[in-house]
Amino acid sequence: MTAKSKLNHDEMLQAEFNYIANTAFQANEDRSRVASFYFVATGSLVAAILGAQFAETQVKSISLAFFLLFFVLTILGALTIAQLARLRAAWHESIQAMNKIKDYYIKDNPEVTSAFKWRMKSIPPTDKPYSIANLMAIEVALLGALTTGAAIYFLLNVIGEVGTLGWVIVIIGVFIGYFAQWAWYKYLLVDNQ
Repeated sequence: MTAKSKLNHDEMLQAEFNYIANTAFQANEDRSRVASFYFVATGSLVAAILGAQFAETQVKSISLAFFLLFFVLTILGALTIAQLARLRAAWHESIQAMNKIKDYYIKDNPEVTSAFKWRMKSIPPTDKPYSIANLMAIEVALLGALTTGAAIYFLLNVIGEVGTLGWVIVIIGVFIGYFAQWAWYKYLLVDNQ
């Protein structure tokens, strides 16, 4: 008996389908863990800062440290956004692969067509508005925007007093931080990158 005759195509396709289903599930699980880690890490550091009391003479030296801390948190936010986008794209690629297998079976068994809600044409897009994936990315982008604003504030505090113009710069920095992170998310959300 040859190796070729031992292969059962149905079992092979079923194993492939199960593997793809597991990769889609894992991408969703990983997305949740990535976002949770970022939220907890950022929240813990901000809580520690707010809970600390500093003398007026320490403000300049502490501001430099806080600038660096919030700058690093902004970078971590961008990396978290990147992970969320790539995990969503991985999920989407897995769903496409599952639907290829479905289409193969439907071609031979057209009577099962109505059993499948998702087909190639009806798969949710990677950037589906109000999906959990997009809402998590918005949360991370908003938090990243706030850390951007905080980094700018502390940098301005190192340079001198933060007056009205300084607050305008901080607010502009928050908006630029949000839109930059959201654009980064959308850029990385494309399949096959």
